[in-house]
Amino acid sequence: MSHEDPANGNGTFEVPLLTPRRAIETTVAVFALLIAIYFLFPKLVGLGDSLSRMGEADALWIVVAIAFELAAVGTYIALFKAVVGGHVLRLTWRETYDINLAGLAATRLFSAAGAGGIALTYWALRRAGMVRHEVARRMVAFLTLQYFFYPLAIIVCGVLLRTGVVPGKDSVELTIVPAAIAGTVMLVGLLATLIPPDLGPRLVAYARGPRSRAFAEKAAKAPATVGEGLRFGLGLFLRPSRGGLAVLGAVGYWAANIGILWASFKAFGVHVPLAVVVQGFFLGMVGNLVPLAPAGVGAVDAGMIGAFVLFGIPEETVFPAVLIYRLVAFWLPIPPGVVAFFSLRSQVARWEMEGLPVDRGALPEPLLSKVK
Repeated sequence: MSHEDPANGNGTFEVPLLTPRRAIETTVAVFALLIAIYFLFPKLVGLGDSLSRMGEADALWIVVAIAFELAAVGTYIALFKAVVGGHVLRLTWRETYDINLAGLAATRLFSAAGAGGIALTYWALRRAGMVRHEVARRMVAFLTLQYFFYPLAIIVCGVLLRTGVVPGKDSVELTIVPAAIAGTVMLVGLLATLIPPDLGPRLVAYARGPRSRAFAEKAAKAPATVGEGLRFGLGLFLRPSRGGLAVLGAVGYWAANIGILWASFKAFGVHVPLAVVVQGFFLGMVGNLVPLAPAGVGAVDAGMIGAFVLFGIPEETVFPAVLIYRLVAFWLPIPPGVVAFFSLRSQVARWEMEGLPVDRGALPEPLLSKVK
């Protein structure tokens, strides 16, 4: 089976991941950043060795953090299965597991803002027989549901902290400013749902000449697909009877990640108000957007440390607690993710032997409109 794709000229879409050179460069960069943050920076600011308290961590709370991480992976897979892996493609739970664990490993090791995981997932779904437009539409819907609760949590916690409804530092720069930015992001996302699916033909009607029409049609594909995916994801959120598993997966994923951070603080006997944990978590996660940091390594760590220090949490506790969180949430899924990647490659070979997409129910382009 061959999937034509503009990614290269030989009719196939290859995964630009896990090359030996890329792996070595990423590993060196990651360890350099970790050494700078957890060894050098604490000494520069007079905190001594940030790892000196690691031996004081309560093992029981570490186990709780690991349990939360297992829940995070499980809910992430459930979200993907509900939005992307069902209906048209009908992926099994094992296939969904392999795609998602491999994607998580790629997200952590290659590129910022999840680009590595998105590229690998796109490749896997194309190989499974899903056509390009449907892959794009469902991936946008998946990301919409996954990240919908990110700005929502910042808004809710920011307002609650600022108004004093919940305990925690109520400075404007940690509450209202992030809430305002998050609200703007949500508004832009809601406005994008208004992009019509026939944007291409509408723009072509105003174009003059064949080149202008071709350009208008091509330029309209991406925003039109984004609009479709946003509406699809929002529709699942607004109709629990249809998208209940997806919503549960999205909420559970963030709740479990916050649970890991909460347990990490508990491991050192420090009580941090829940709203502060949530707000500090999401403010720190903005570091994922830093383009030069693989999966936000260094940027996320520094962001979380800075946020919690500004919230008044003792520095000598913040450093080891954030390190525990990153060890569990960031590093723990990587080994099984690498195993899942090689399992996925074997699965892809089996898919091709089965003569996909017909045997797996992936529909050809003209029939997709009947299942949208």
